[in-house]
Amino acid sequence: MFDSLISKDIELLIYLNNLGTVQWDGFWLVVTNKFSAIPLYLFLLYFTYKQFGIKKTLVIVIFVVVLITISDQTSNFFKYGFKRLRPCHDESISHLIRLVGNRCGGFYAYFSAHAANSMAIAVFFGLLLKSKFKYILPILLFWSLLVAYSRVYIGVHFPLDVITGLFFGFIFSTILYKLLKLFLRKFLKE
Repeated sequence: MFDSLISKDIELLIYLNNLGTVQWDGFWLVVTNKFSAIPLYLFLLYFTYKQFGIKKTLVIVIFVVVLITISDQTSNFFKYGFKRLRPCHDESISHLIRLVGNRCGGFYAYFSAHAANSMAIAVFFGLLLKSKFKYILPILLFWSLLVAYSRVYIGVHFPLDVITGLFFGFIFSTILYKLLKLFLRKFLKE
């Protein structure tokens, strides 16, 4: 069963990755670049400050740092535990995929830290700001899914890598958001 799942994952990667075209490569390279999201993060920080004030915003930033650290390091733990090669490093399939941007990254793929971290940010801030900004959660989820798909598009992750990353990002952000609410209620009288 596991071999069948891996086989389907490879087939889906090859199919999705080869849907790409040169005309869209630039767009997906921007989406996948972690620095491209800096303006989004600054907007989220600004909206958080406007809604919660400086003291609570500093606490929220600490929780976000913890969230991203947990998400990112769990991804590294899995990558070095499973040691599944990235598609662009796997000689049995690398000739079947488009490596967009000629940057493959580290050797191991499972699971995608980009997907996990973007989902963690999306859910955490979506829950945090949804009372003030009605559509922020679906907008952030859409952004997170774009980031996740970009990893398949450029040829550095399998679909299962990004799905697992999205799952872990969702779980970690939900837990940290609940802990934040508890902390604010107990210590900052929210």
